Amino acid sequence: MTENPAPRTKHAALTRPDTGEFARHELAFLGAPCGDIQRLAAHLTAALASTHRVGYVDADHASGDAEAAHTLSPLLQAGAAVEVTDKIHFRRRDEQRALTRFSQPDLLAGADLVLVNGNHFRAQHQIVLIDPRKSLAHKLDKLTNVQALVLAEGVTELPDYLRVHLPTSAMLPQFALADTSGLAAWVGQWLQSRQAPLRGLVLAGGLSQRMQTDKGRLRYGPSGREQREVAAALLAEVCQDVFVSCRAEQAAELPAGLQPLPDTFLGLGPVGGILSAFQRDPNAAWLVLACDLPFLTAATLRDLVAGRQASRLATAFRSPDNEFPEPLITIFEPRAYPELLRFLSLGYSCPRKMLINIDVELLPTPTAGELRNVNTPTERELAQGELSS
Repeated sequence: MTENPAPRTKHAALTRPDTGEFARHELAFLGAPCGDIQRLAAHLTAALASTHRVGYVDADHASGDAEAAHTLSPLLQAGAAVEVTDKIHFRRRDEQRALTRFSQPDLLAGADLVLVNGNHFRAQHQIVLIDPRKSLAHKLDKLTNVQALVLAEGVTELPDYLRVHLPTSAMLPQFALADTSGLAAWVGQWLQSRQAPLRGLVLAGGLSQRMQTDKGRLRYGPSGREQREVAAALLAEVCQDVFVSCRAEQAAELPAGLQPLPDTFLGLGPVGGILSAFQRDPNAAWLVLACDLPFLTAATLRDLVAGRQASRLATAFRSPDNEFPEPLITIFEPRAYPELLRFLSLGYSCPRKMLINIDVELLPTPTAGELRNVNTPTERELAQGELSS
């Protein structure tokens, strides 16, 4: 009797990031003339720009099909695929590539909130503007996940067709069009409520070549616990769950109670462990902690979490040795995942290199040498003496 072969799978079983048409957090405004939407988006951007990276998506009404060829630059008319112009105070990229579900997120990668003119484009979440000048009766298919209502001056009720289409409209937040400060405050709260959950990752899969023995299995001080256990316990105080990044052969010998997360990106050092964590859950933020920081305290880790800015790609302490971010005690937000992959595609596997060149919230260096790495037998002997006294 022959066994039935396992069913063939065409694609890898990957968890996809929870993103919309343009970004993880996007709000389409529709139901009013485009000029009103643009002005509202400008007011909201001004109110939110100090704490968030805001992007905006719209169509250019001045360039119709008949005029499109005349609005192209000479380079694009000559057949250039893309033209980048440094305008000194800002940069502009013009290209003829079509907007698609796969190209759009790349254009807004620097924004943690994208506002969209919903009269022209779809977005995962919507804010409906109720304005008698612009009926939504023929655009109800765009109202898939309405978050709030904005009423133009003089409007007090929803049209009947919207009441039918939005049976829970009475439960939605409502704002007057002139109340941009109230709407901005609500958008800020909406973003806060959608902050990614925080998971912990102990980096313990290195070869420990300088130490000549596995750094994660070393024991310091009176607790008698391995460093990977100590690091996991610290993370457990501030994260919803904790995993230990390790090589496949290490998974079976982890101490009881530790959850292994074997590397799926191999031969890349720490960045391989971080990418493996994001591959497991691209919708979480990952607090990454190296296993060779025996002087680190729970209070310092709580300071890192308290200083977290989810609107940035990462939150890190300033290194005690220089002005750069300390990469192996860092919170990486979900938007850092494609950036790590982009740097890897350019031939860089150094997390610090990425952190230096992206939008990072940089916190002051902790005192008392808590970020002191222990990498060699000599450093280990000194640390054991200090932590045992």
